[in-house]
Amino acid sequence: MSHVPQIKIPATYMRGGTSKGVFFSLTDLPEVAQTPGPQRDALLLRVIGSPDPYGKQIDGMGGATSSTSKIVILSKSTKPDHDVNYLFGQVSIDTAFVDWSGNCGNLSCAVGAFAISNGLIDADKVPSDGIATVKIWQANIEKTIIAKIPMTGGQVQETGDFELDGVTFPAAEIQIEFLDPSDGEGSMFPTGNLIDDLEVPGVGTFKATMINSGIPTIFVDAEAIGYKGTELQDDINNDAEALAMFEKLRAYGAIKMGLIKDIEEAKTRQHTPKIAFVAKPAEYTASSGKVIKSDEIDLLVRALSMGKLHHAMMGTAAVAIATAAAVPGTLVNLAAGGGERNAVRFGHPSGTLRVGAEAEIVNGEWTATKAIMSRSARVLMEGSVRIPGDSF
Repeated sequence: MSHVPQIKIPATYMRGGTSKGVFFSLTDLPEVAQTPGPQRDALLLRVIGSPDPYGKQIDGMGGATSSTSKIVILSKSTKPDHDVNYLFGQVSIDTAFVDWSGNCGNLSCAVGAFAISNGLIDADKVPSDGIATVKIWQANIEKTIIAKIPMTGGQVQETGDFELDGVTFPAAEIQIEFLDPSDGEGSMFPTGNLIDDLEVPGVGTFKATMINSGIPTIFVDAEAIGYKGTELQDDINNDAEALAMFEKLRAYGAIKMGLIKDIEEAKTRQHTPKIAFVAKPAEYTASSGKVIKSDEIDLLVRALSMGKLHHAMMGTAAVAIATAAAVPGTLVNLAAGGGERNAVRFGHPSGTLRVGAEAEIVNGEWTATKAIMSRSARVLMEGSVRIPGDSF
């Protein structure tokens, strides 16, 4: 019996923020995978090691968590006044599915660095020393991201003293600015309300703020669903009933937001919307053992990604948090003490994060103008990934 040999595909394995993913230049992919479709998805699934009924992704590059089961495809931008097109794929761990419905805010901070290092940015736009400004077109949600990349001696500077909770070692600081971050699927508040009654059969009716900013997100009050907002991963992820409840909340919220038409559709849209719960500030011990005091934060937030409580905070969800906090009267704003604000520092399972956001009323509707945060990124490995030649 003959077997098709493996093929090599140029790739880079990068950390961006509190996530990791496999980065490709579009033109390095096999020709059949350079356009969207089943063959591209099959190739990327095999790269990551999905679907894996064991849930470990041992035979691929994935790390068996939503934060490490990710793909990025980059190309020179075809969008006027932009440098690079950025396409993100969230790869399911145990099913044969790649979700293209949203962005990854954490990996967004690695896009500019990859683009510079791989010749996707015109050389005259990149200083030898100083800050390179990369204008990114986020193709999933059709939005603009500005990345400020530090340069030293003609190379992307990756080392530094910037510390990010959820990442063990310090690195160079990268500032990311999300312009007009309201998601590309309608109004920032799709129901027209800052707070809705979300009815979930068999679970209850809950106050919820549903927002399209950064990524579609459903916020509920922690106390209303039996939590404090100080929970860590094991408190949620080891509880099958809790995970089922959160998925039901997410699915019915997605219907109310107009993202899906029926509950079954939620299974094919796992990356969006996100479900999160908020609470007023309280002291807790983060997963690193660091004590977070109540006066160090404005509120507590816990968010789930791909059916599990996130170990820190998704970058796009951080945008949603900051934007919702900037709008007086949302659950997020009320948990943070109410009133007007243009920045918020929130506590998550790994520590704290500060994000700035601006929102204003335009033609009678709230809209976000921008959100800003600092992250870090670095190359972990570069070369080629190998997959069986008949796997796509």
